[in-house]
Parts: sequence; structure tokens; C-alpha cells
Amino acid sequence: MPDALHFTEDEAANRLLAEDPFALLVGFALDQQVTVQQAFLGPLRLKQRLGTLEPRAVADADLEPLFREKPAIHRFPGSMAERVRELAATVAEEYGGDASRIWTEAEDGADLRRRISALPGFGEMKVKSLGAVLAKRFGVPVAQELAPAHPTLGDVDSPQALADYQAAKRIHKAEWSKAPAA
Repeated sequence: MPDALHFTEDEAANRLLAEDPFALLVGFALDQQVTVQQAFLGPLRLKQRLGTLEPRAVADADLEPLFREKPAIHRFPGSMAERVRELAATVAEEYGGDASRIWTEAEDGADLRRRISALPGFGEMKVKSLGAVLAKRFGVPVAQELAPAHPTLGDVDSPQALADYQAAKRIHKAEWSKAPAA
């Protein structure tokens, strides 16, 4: 287990991501149309504002005002508050509030893919990226086959590695956007 995941510039947020499986899921849920740093700072901000990240409490809370409070947790506070609420409800109802059961109880890579894909807001890119983090940072064996060959957040093990990952991602996106449509 890592002591921290270096996805933000805030050490408390980085430690929370490593220590709390639900915080990690919330960070991934928020990782859409904002920087990685902004997305993964969200779980800490939510915990500070709500007082807990216990999934049942998050599912039962009115999250939108907490997401709108300055600094906002996400640039789309209404829709992302609802997504996090739905994620919390799923974890509470299907996994007894223990987000780690998503991967610790997965029978194999296919089962893990199915479990992650069933989470609100988790498409194929997030499945691969979360799989890479679980495989490379947490040593989860069933996640190995989900990790893609290209660099992901799973390769980030320091602040410099995050900067390198983001630079490579920008180059990849620029090249991809120039490619002719098939």
C-alpha cells in the first residue's frame, strides 16, 4: 500500500486517496473536464465540508451546496454532486459501504471490469486508469489485465511523475486530434 497517491499538490489529499478506497473512487468520478489535481483534491474538500466520506452518509446528504461552496469541488457542481451521490449509494448498497470490496472480491479481471464499469460515471477510460492504479500502486492481482500499455495515473508515483504523465497526455491528445478520421 502506498502512503500517498501523488495526484494533487496537497499532501493531505494525496494521503486520503491512498488510505480511503471510496476517496479514490470519488476522485476518479470527478476526473472529467477538470485537471487531475482538481479532480483528486475533490474527495478531501468533500470530506472537510461534509465531515465524512462514509458512503451511506454521502449518499444521504444534499451535496450540491457543498460542491458549489468556494472553491468549488468541480466546475459542474450540480451534475457532479449527483454523480458522487449515486456512486456513494452504489457503494453503500452493493458493497456494504466498503469500496475496496469492488476489487478485493472480484474473481478475475473480467469481473473487476464489470464491477468498475457498473459504477456511475465510469466508462472504459476510467476502468483502465483505475485498473492501472490498483495494479501498479496497490498490487491488486486481478487488476493487472485492466492496465493498458500506455502511461496512466497508475504510473504516477511522485509529483514529477504526475507532471511527466500530464505532459505526455497533452502530446498524445494533440496527435490524436490531428489524426484523420477513419
